[in-house]
Amino acid sequence: MGAWQLRAFLDRVRPAAVLIEGLADATALLPDLVSGMTTPPVAILAYTAELPARSLVYPVARYSPEYQAARWAAEHKALCRFIDLPGDVFLALGEMAEKAGREKAAVGEGAGGGEETSEVVEENRASIYEYFAKASGEPDYESWWERRFEHDTGEDSYRMAAYEFGSGLRAVGERARRNVAENLVREAWMRREVERVVAEGIAAEKIVVVCGAYHAPELTLDFPAMSDAEVAALPRRASKLTLMPYTNFRLSAQSGYGAGNHAPAYFELIWDSLEQAGGVDAVPAEFLSRVARGLRQGGSAKSTAEVIEGVRLARTLAGFRGSGVPTLRDLEDAAVTCIGQGERASIAEALARVEVGTATGSLREGVSQTSIQDDFARQMKRLKLGDYRTPVVQTLKLDLRENRFVKTAEAAFLDLNRSAFLHRLEVLGVPFARRQALRQDSGTWAEVWDLAWTPEAEIALVESVLLGETVEAATAYRFATRLSDCQDIGEAATIVREACECGMPEAMDRARREVQRLAADAAALVKLTTAAREVATVVRFGSLRRVDPVALEPLVAELFVQASLNLLMAAGCDDAGAREILGGMEHMHAISQELPEVVDDDLWLYHLAALAEADDRNALLSGFACAILLERARMDDAELTREVGRRLSPGIPADIGAGWFEGLARRNRYALLARLALWRAVDDYLASLDDEEYRRALVFLRRAFGGFSPQEKRHIAENLGEVWGLGADPVSEAIGQELSEKEEETISSLNEFNFDDL
Repeated sequence: MGAWQLRAFLDRVRPAAVLIEGLADATALLPDLVSGMTTPPVAILAYTAELPARSLVYPVARYSPEYQAARWAAEHKALCRFIDLPGDVFLALGEMAEKAGREKAAVGEGAGGGEETSEVVEENRASIYEYFAKASGEPDYESWWERRFEHDTGEDSYRMAAYEFGSGLRAVGERARRNVAENLVREAWMRREVERVVAEGIAAEKIVVVCGAYHAPELTLDFPAMSDAEVAALPRRASKLTLMPYTNFRLSAQSGYGAGNHAPAYFELIWDSLEQAGGVDAVPAEFLSRVARGLRQGGSAKSTAEVIEGVRLARTLAGFRGSGVPTLRDLEDAAVTCIGQGERASIAEALARVEVGTATGSLREGVSQTSIQDDFARQMKRLKLGDYRTPVVQTLKLDLRENRFVKTAEAAFLDLNRSAFLHRLEVLGVPFARRQALRQDSGTWAEVWDLAWTPEAEIALVESVLLGETVEAATAYRFATRLSDCQDIGEAATIVREACECGMPEAMDRARREVQRLAADAAALVKLTTAAREVATVVRFGSLRRVDPVALEPLVAELFVQASLNLLMAAGCDDAGAREILGGMEHMHAISQELPEVVDDDLWLYHLAALAEADDRNALLSGFACAILLERARMDDAELTREVGRRLSPGIPADIGAGWFEGLARRNRYALLARLALWRAVDDYLASLDDEEYRRALVFLRRAFGGFSPQEKRHIAENLGEVWGLGADPVSEAIGQELSEKEEETISSLNEFNFDDL
């Protein structure tokens, strides 16, 4: 493999300087990168020093040529530098490329296309690599590269072959012309760096440049280096650098720049074999043995004979292509055939563990280059969350109540402080923890989180340093920014709740004032009810988070009054708007039940009654208002029967009558099932409809009964049996019988009925 061959080459030529294709301004990170306390995979992260945040990642594994070159230089006291464009230039170029792509896409849409799209360019670029594979009879480019390069242990043959490959790639690369200008700029910069080392007194023949095959033919002193004027003209975005742990999983998904490949654990196995035995002959047996071992650990009985047969098959497959050593593709095929008995799904997980692995890199404490990373590490240690900083998802259950059986305040509120910390990371968009939704009957003091640390989480954390030096400061800035741009009362109220969950009373109070300001002009019922619900949640549970909710009670009362007064006006809407308002009405009903001493419950019930009686408001909402009044015992059976008779009468359009019933059926189903008079009225209503009206009513009734359970539907049928004078038992028995051929045909015809036409 490339890194092993590179180490052997360096041992032979003993250079005084090793120059590596990598971010030039990351040279200062080399001592930490090659430190004995650093465990790859790790990555160099470049990020902008100002908003909007941008970043780029340069990962290295233990078998990366860049990493091994830097290790060799450190071990032999040779000069070592990264010589590619610095991070600030790369970030600026990336931003320019994205902008140009958006502008080109906009022009293409306006002109109806015409130019080659980026997708076509990318496809052409991919076809260049596939060209080499197909010309050699390989199934894919990865197999071609592995067989021709990674298994080559001949002295200097890898380097020369890679050089010729780079020349060939440049020759056919004109077909794609992807990043041509950027590559020319990079190569001119790298030649400038080589010339600088020569000017410092190191002879050119004592310099080794470690770069990709594509660049190798151009990195000689025969070509001009970048001039001072050209350097000054380069675009830049102020940036910073840091090291971060990386994972094998992300390496397997990484493409382009850096050490990414699709099977990092497998290539580390090749590296170990080369280091220990000087060849790769032992790789097939070790690979298939690990697959079998993983299956055995999972409870599947796999024999040594299957492994032996797998090795034989893999070598046979390799022989068909003129090679004595199988590639990963050959080993996969052998594993599926001999160990999986032809079924890939049965061994897929074991293959993934052997090919990709679960390794996570690490850095010694204090290597982090940003204050927010240091603060994060301190908080993780303080809150005893260090064991959760792994790529494997782990569940953390929290009890927010005070633990009275410990001696210190820190220990007494450990879970509460953990909760605030995880909520702050959530606000910052750091994907470390995801809160599980709990059942409504779960305790209000309980939280359950799924935690897993990923490179994406580290990148998001680093980018958050642009908002503040610590997690708390960055969260406060995020809240302040959201509030400064906020014109939505619902969003402002959400910030009240989130700030409470984050344990940040100052941000919560600022958000409260913003809600009060926006409430003066708010008229949209849904936004008012959303805001009321968010603030009411803090009032109910704020004390659990050691927040005094008293200051929020007048705000809840004010929002509740405004929403009550707006109910009747908002209900004059279409069905699409009504479905949004239904959620708001449920919020209001919940608040009236949970905080009766804070809000004006009588005012709410008064306006509900007005909506229930109104004939010029949305029927769905009027029916839902009736359902709430029934639940609150503000409507008796006689009033319900009268309202049903009025709403479900021949003079009422079918969609309005059925829509009203749908609203009524959304709550109190068991109470409705017990009212025989209701089902008699429904039956009379349906019997009064002509065919066209009946079809229209089906649209709404189908939806109304869709949420009923099978047991509830059976109860309805039994009620109708009583209405028809048949009795409940015969109807229940009839429901359990198989359908006749005619009944089957009738039901089948309903499946073809297009309700959308109505």
